[in-house]
Amino acid sequence: MAAARAGVQPVETLDVWYEANTPAGHGPELHSALRAVATAVKAIAARTARAGLEGLYGAAGTTGGGGDSQKKLDVVANDIMVAQLSACPAVGVAASEEEEAPLALGSGRYAVVFDPLDGSRNIDVAIPTGTIWGIYERPAGASPEAAVLQAGSKLVAAGYGLYSSATMLVLSTGSGVAGLTLDSLLGEWVVTHRSIKIPDRGQIYSLNDARRWEWPDGLRRYIDTIQRGEGEHPKQYSARYVCSLVADVHRTLLTGGWAGNPRPHLRLVYEGNPLAMLLEQAGGSGSDGKRRVLSIAPSALHQRLPLFLGSARDIAELESYGDVQQGAKTYEL
Repeated sequence: MAAARAGVQPVETLDVWYEANTPAGHGPELHSALRAVATAVKAIAARTARAGLEGLYGAAGTTGGGGDSQKKLDVVANDIMVAQLSACPAVGVAASEEEEAPLALGSGRYAVVFDPLDGSRNIDVAIPTGTIWGIYERPAGASPEAAVLQAGSKLVAAGYGLYSSATMLVLSTGSGVAGLTLDSLLGEWVVTHRSIKIPDRGQIYSLNDARRWEWPDGLRRYIDTIQRGEGEHPKQYSARYVCSLVADVHRTLLTGGWAGNPRPHLRLVYEGNPLAMLLEQAGGSGSDGKRRVLSIAPSALHQRLPLFLGSARDIAELESYGDVQQGAKTYEL
């Protein structure tokens, strides 16, 4: 093979990355499912970028599967994901945060769970949003619901799309975490972060400080301690909070620390499990404040939980305070 010319590097695309990261026992079928998700993320990115031009800001006037009010782009993003997955023979079941029940798509080997547009309340002010997804192998004879109500430890692949200054696809097939950036000139996903490793401790925490007065004592003591620089890490922590889970997790994955919500607000199936897989594959942790997220067997499609994702030592220190889970409550904003 001829040597690469000076200054010219080969482009590592999603297809090339998958060839080197194919999990044992899987192959072209999983590749096909991943490509369907990746194509959907491209399409959602395009519609998100044009939301103001296409009249896609604002409420849709409908509610999603979990009972939340939908934005127009929630509906659009969900339709895009369902359309792409329906066209993929490898996908037999699709389950969305925006749907009441899983969709039976055929006899395909895989079940895909997803939050089509996380952080959609931020769309109207052009703050980063994302798509969260996970892929399970469908057990033989399993109903569509049983296919997606599996513990996160059984995920075959997981990832998220990030819609920001760059469009990224961050994913894992069980052997580490990679980040790919959408090259608009090539129309291809290109590997830009070959092996993402979260620092074992950071200096940033991410949650809504405005709810401090309702936090449990353990969480309040923990935050007070790390803000003063009196925790296990001798430096003072700072808060960074976008209120878009994908954006907050992406920063955390690259710089360390943790992001989360102490209320039982985030969905185990559609958000908690896929993101916890990514954090663990990058060397971090995913916890509900007491338990490893990936060990929790879901009992309902829209089951919610407190969620803390981040550096392993930071999450362990947080858990050591014991009382860090806030009771359920819905806020106006």
